[in-house]
Amino acid sequence: MVFKAQLMDERAMQRALTRIAHEIVERNKGTENLVLIGVRRRGVPLARLLSQAISEIEGCAPLPVGTLDISFYRDDLSARAAQPEVLGTDIAFPLAGKTVVLVDDVIYTGRTIRAALDALMDLGRAQRIQLAVLIDRGHREVPIRPDFVGKNVPTSSEELVAVNMTEFDGENSVMLYQQDAP
Repeated sequence: MVFKAQLMDERAMQRALTRIAHEIVERNKGTENLVLIGVRRRGVPLARLLSQAISEIEGCAPLPVGTLDISFYRDDLSARAAQPEVLGTDIAFPLAGKTVVLVDDVIYTGRTIRAALDALMDLGRAQRIQLAVLIDRGHREVPIRPDFVGKNVPTSSEELVAVNMTEFDGENSVMLYQQDAP
């Protein structure tokens, strides 16, 4: 891979997350029955940061945050690995009657979110599900559109958007790479 550009630094990410937090609160008229569920891996720390931002905006306790593992719901499971790495789902609250904000780092084809929706449906019937993503890079293959977007980044299919999170990568940033030719 060849580095092309830094799309967001830590401050830009924080501004985008703060804006998304405001939009979530506004669209839902507050935080009542609102929960956040991060898609493993990088959706989880993003969901935690959104919970913290909403707490600061509304002067309330942090919103409940769950973790969703979609490993067995992917439609490309056999192409990804012989044995998928299963990290587990951790949602310690019922979904019934809740507005769930599903959080992921990048939306591309929409297939990951489709898998996440299938996984959520198996866990219970939420009142409503909304989608928040840090980066929307286009190229949908299924009709899924995020409700909240940090940044729209038009890309080619040969490019890769990498969201770095402190707990995995040592920093918060978003990078754009050109994938090597096959």
